[in-house]
Amino acid sequence: MDINFEYYKIFYYVAKYCNFTKAARALGNSQPNVTRAMNNLEQQINSILFIRNNRGVQLTPEGERLYAHVSAAMSQILAAEEDLSDSTGLSHGSVSIGASETALNIYLLDRLKTFHMAYPGIRLRIYNHSTPQAINAVKNGMIDFAVVSTPAEVEAPLKMIKLGSFQEILVGGTTFTALGSQTLSLNELHNYPLIGLGRETMTFQFFNRFFMSHGLEFAPDTETATTDQILPLVKSELGLAFMPKPMAEAAIANREIVEIALEEEIPQRNICMVYDIHHPISAAARELKKVISDSHKV
Repeated sequence: MDINFEYYKIFYYVAKYCNFTKAARALGNSQPNVTRAMNNLEQQINSILFIRNNRGVQLTPEGERLYAHVSAAMSQILAAEEDLSDSTGLSHGSVSIGASETALNIYLLDRLKTFHMAYPGIRLRIYNHSTPQAINAVKNGMIDFAVVSTPAEVEAPLKMIKLGSFQEILVGGTTFTALGSQTLSLNELHNYPLIGLGRETMTFQFFNRFFMSHGLEFAPDTETATTDQILPLVKSELGLAFMPKPMAEAAIANREIVEIALEEEIPQRNICMVYDIHHPISAAARELKKVISDSHKV
């Protein structure tokens, strides 16, 4: 058969994402062009490859058989491209990553500085995502990889590796200085105004699970959209709050806020990298991944 091999490349991405629009985005193409190419491929091989539905597409048995061969071929091609990339790929280009606010503040910034000093010609695109948004952006091929804070859940072909850990602590403004010499229980927190992130965040879910494990409800009196908003509210005496310890240490040292001991032990949280094992990335993105992932081993 004399079939345009570009059709097989397009087929690979449509089958991978089960969606014409997502495939078009990954290919830098338009959805009508992708649809037209797949219609042509089906006609030329005389097989129905997809079942169309409102949510996207599903592979037919014939489509599954073709994908098994095409995906193997694409893996070899992508591996060859990586093999041929050299240091010249680090003199220019761009890297797109998603980062949760906590991950950016307490882990990623120093690594980005190291990378930028080594490769000043590489443009960095940093997207401020919640953990679920960042994972979804990786899944849809919109970014090269993500660095997020747990809790987080991923499914194949996404992979998640742990980069580091951090501890949440309870803090209050200077009007709560007396509490700095005491130890409170979770139950006693209901006697004080509480500040926390909104219910749509993974941080809220983390503390909600923590409180529920002790038979209590996590119900902040003041909810914020970002972690950065919590510290000014604590300094303004709006209540007590849980914060990542690295983000609170400077204010504690300057006696702007106080750390308050808690009877119950708060579980550790992790900073993780999430990437798609099948998604091809540039030499620059591979190098940044290496800088970020290798630094936690030092």
